[in-house]
Amino acid sequence: MGPLRVAVIGGGPGGLYAAALLKRLDPRRDITVWERNAPDDTFGFGVVLSDETLGGIEDADPVVHAALQAEFVRWDDIDVVHRGTRHTSGGHGFAALGRRRLLEILHERCRQLGVNLRFRSEAPSAADLARDHDLVVAADGVHSATREAHADTFRPRVEEHRCRYIWLAADFAFDAFRFEIAETEHGVMQLHGYPYTGGDSTAIVEMREEVWRAAGFDELDVSESVERCAKIFTEALGGRGLRSNNSAWTAFRTVVNEKWSHGNVVLVGDAAHTAHFSIGSGTKLAVEDALALAACLQEQPTTAEALAAYEAERRPVVASTQRAARASLEWFENIGLYLDQPARQFAFNLLTRSRRVTHDNLRLRDPRFTEAVERDFGCPPGAPPMFTPLRLRDLTLRNRVVVSPMDMYSAQAGVPGDFHLVHLGARALGGAGLVMTEMVCVSSEGRITPGCTGLYTPEQATAWRRITEFAHTQAPGTAVGVQLGHSGRKGSTKLMWDGIDEPLPDGNWPLVAASPLPYKPGSQTPHELATGELADVREQFTSAALRAADAGFDLLELHCAHGYLLSGFLSPLSNHRTDAYGGSLTNRLRFPLEVFDAVRDVWPGDRPMTVRISATDWAEGGTDAHDAVEIARAFAAHGADAIDVSTGQVVADEKPAYGRSYQVPFADRIRNETGIPVISVGAISSWDDVNSLILAGRTDLCALARPHLYDPHWTLHAAAEQGYAGPGVAWPKPYEAGSRPPQTGRSDAPKPRLTLGG
Repeated sequence: MGPLRVAVIGGGPGGLYAAALLKRLDPRRDITVWERNAPDDTFGFGVVLSDETLGGIEDADPVVHAALQAEFVRWDDIDVVHRGTRHTSGGHGFAALGRRRLLEILHERCRQLGVNLRFRSEAPSAADLARDHDLVVAADGVHSATREAHADTFRPRVEEHRCRYIWLAADFAFDAFRFEIAETEHGVMQLHGYPYTGGDSTAIVEMREEVWRAAGFDELDVSESVERCAKIFTEALGGRGLRSNNSAWTAFRTVVNEKWSHGNVVLVGDAAHTAHFSIGSGTKLAVEDALALAACLQEQPTTAEALAAYEAERRPVVASTQRAARASLEWFENIGLYLDQPARQFAFNLLTRSRRVTHDNLRLRDPRFTEAVERDFGCPPGAPPMFTPLRLRDLTLRNRVVVSPMDMYSAQAGVPGDFHLVHLGARALGGAGLVMTEMVCVSSEGRITPGCTGLYTPEQATAWRRITEFAHTQAPGTAVGVQLGHSGRKGSTKLMWDGIDEPLPDGNWPLVAASPLPYKPGSQTPHELATGELADVREQFTSAALRAADAGFDLLELHCAHGYLLSGFLSPLSNHRTDAYGGSLTNRLRFPLEVFDAVRDVWPGDRPMTVRISATDWAEGGTDAHDAVEIARAFAAHGADAIDVSTGQVVADEKPAYGRSYQVPFADRIRNETGIPVISVGAISSWDDVNSLILAGRTDLCALARPHLYDPHWTLHAAAEQGYAGPGVAWPKPYEAGSRPPQTGRSDAPKPRLTLGG
């Protein structure tokens, strides 16, 4: 039967639509909506809804859908205006209407169905309502009193961001979704504008907090702020003014809850989660919450089961949207990094900022615009961005794909064997521009596990030469790089599949590190390297580098990430020294830079050298993104040709923020703040992502690990799927017959030519 007495706290779109749907599904229900404001009070102006959301509304309530359809303003273009140049991208498809009109439609529908609407009425507490109602829907917004009253159950996390914004309107209709960038004496400001009626537009003005204060907005009242904003964006507005409606400067707050229900109380919309307005998802998410909640209450036998099903259905969708929204809001927070990009690339970067729009679907939406960005970037004719060559010193990589270093734990006494030949040889045949070894250890004591490879004996060097010669002979044009490292405090552990980072039960070897700190409880305590012992370690690195050069490697990467020895010097969480090698970042950099200089001195001058760093420790008090920029800058000043930007694995109690391409923003910041070429890693899994990141100027190379374990010929298949057969990739002669996807049997049956009704 489902809940018959329902209380809804909050009369926004989510609460109203939930009430209407629940009443429509069961007219017996007694449903009351409490809204503390008047019916026509509303914050903001226009609301954008996607076709997907509209489809759900149409299926659930054709009356509401028809009313919305009659009001929508539709358009396809996005304009990006930067430094006096406007670039337009089409084919996007937007639909918007006024927020007030949306509420009116929902008010009317609720009244038609018999929902009791109480305006200018403060709702009783959720706890009080829960006692005499079967269900309480808390749709009380970003500042939800319900959420705060039951914070011990919902366990909310609220994060306030760096930008201030104000929601305004203009008395004319933009002919596109317009992003206008203003570079003022106080800093960068941006306008987000879009139409919501035939004669009105939303105009959101946004800037970083420090810019807002420097411009004096913190001392202006709303009317003065509105007038000032109109002057700053006078060209976009055609000299016309702006108006406010309950407008105020505010900072966006991201809301995440660990749980969405408490007994018979459930959160929807902004009370449960928020997503930055730059991807237009707040109202969309609230309406979709209402749809899912109503459906689950209809489908499940009990309210408790329905609320659990609702959360299980919506949580992954919301999490994905929030990741995209975070990427978008951080892009605008850091917009200053991109101001010097060519105007068309800047526009492409903006359009793809959230990763919801990618190179591939933008090429479908607006091929002319995308092709122009590719020409500006220097893509060879007919080549996707990933097949644009890149030169590092005298080494030219034929494409931007890197097989990321992956420890195989399959060596005997540090010697790479047949497994490594087949593993690395297969990836070399697979088309990547650069194939990297696993971390190759510079001494026996510097191994992570007994199965790790090394370059500390002539026998090991001979075995590596066998692999590089195979790659160069059988996959000409493929570069092979070696990653040199020392395990530090993370050594003498079991093979990964026997227990990652777990100490060996026997046969341990002594460990050395920046400080005598075990990696985690139960780990071996390392010996703190004395100043005199540092020279011995440097010598181990230079000896390994000389062997690597003789073994025929094209590129050398110094491993200064993931908590291994050199990384342990960089992080304040693992370096507690009080001498010249500890303390300040300058001091913590000292030994890694000494090792880099020593290796660079013996590594052939025509061959590039890169450095892998952990750009954040994902732990309080550890290395952060600001430190990473300075670390990268220091290595570049000493001759590094690129920075390979990874994160974490420095301390065992880290808390990474995983997600698609989750480490790319750190590489992006380093690249665009310093100008140093970067290699991006971290959950990059599709060729579309690679193309998008490279063309947007967020990275120079993309390193992929797991995709190359799944498919050793990932790059060849990416070329085939994009219809590319140019010099950026080469099919080995024996494999050329496989350069087209194999045929498969038909899975569809011919449709009937004629259907006759009975």
